[in-house]
Amino acid sequence: MHNNDNTCANQLIQAEAQSWDYILSCVRPSCIKCAIELGIPDILHKNANPIMSLPDLVAALPNLNPSKSSFIPILMRVLVHCGLFNYHQQEGDGYSLTSVGRLLAENDPSSRRSFFLFAQNPVVLNTAASVSDWLRDDFPTAFETAHGKSHWEYCAKEPKFDSAFNVAMASDSRLISNLLISDCCKGVFEGLTSLVDVGGGTGTVAMAIANAFPSLKCIVLDLPHVIGDRKGTGNLEFVAGSMFDKIPHANAILLKSILHNWSDQDCVKLLKKCKESIPCKEKGGKVIIIDMAMDDNSSPSSNEQLVQAQHFMDFIMRITYASKERTEKEWEKLFLDAGFSEYKVVTSLGLRSLIEIYP
Repeated sequence: MHNNDNTCANQLIQAEAQSWDYILSCVRPSCIKCAIELGIPDILHKNANPIMSLPDLVAALPNLNPSKSSFIPILMRVLVHCGLFNYHQQEGDGYSLTSVGRLLAENDPSSRRSFFLFAQNPVVLNTAASVSDWLRDDFPTAFETAHGKSHWEYCAKEPKFDSAFNVAMASDSRLISNLLISDCCKGVFEGLTSLVDVGGGTGTVAMAIANAFPSLKCIVLDLPHVIGDRKGTGNLEFVAGSMFDKIPHANAILLKSILHNWSDQDCVKLLKKCKESIPCKEKGGKVIIIDMAMDDNSSPSSNEQLVQAQHFMDFIMRITYASKERTEKEWEKLFLDAGFSEYKVVTSLGLRSLIEIYP
């Protein structure tokens, strides 16, 4: 009986600890947002010495009210625990950036700063907070429940939000660009003579590919208001148009984070358009997809953080766009329904995968 009492007490204590984590989880992004807005990752990133003392850090913070300086070590203690910074007690209470912290510095080549700030935008947070209301109403998305219009309609009406969204997407494209031109992915583009980046935005990814492969002609296709007056140079070209109407002919089509925004029906329609614009496999024709292949966490090698992030992203896509992330089996069905003969998952890009499909 005594052992049962101890077991129940331990279970209660563990459950309470987990419940506190849920209750206080909002503090973590608030502290990270505060650090970004104060410029702490940037200050440490630019510092000549990898380790910066607390007094030097406080002195470097712009517009900090002197009466609030005693709060900085409290903030830093939380952020050290979050994994953004290292604490060096032997260096006189010094701090340095971790690899995660570097991703929040504005000038880091793979910076996630803009994406993080966008995720903390009240428009995004209000969408997530409206899910229970959405489950009771007739709107297709929780975004519409919260804001009265679709995400894309809201972007068209609210330039400030649209700009924050585009900046966040561009920062994500920079990270993907760095991975695409690394040794793990370069082989995907070797031997190609032309490539269309469908929905390529302002051309961040296409520019990186064009620079890495000077003999490869890269075309960015996006809507007229996105392309604007961009003309391109050298082996990079911009074309205005709808991907559902016509895609320029090329050896390969690139779809980066496009298909997860659309329903299965729309994805099949778009993939058929892609198939019309490329040659047969024997002549080098293929579609390159960068998107998530959902992991069910059944593999012992699964990264628990990445699997959780995939489930969260799937949740966001469903409540924001009425779309979804897909498992490999769901991808395979789309490819076959669109008339493609085979596919292969080339490599993992962290949260996402690089997939090649062939006509």
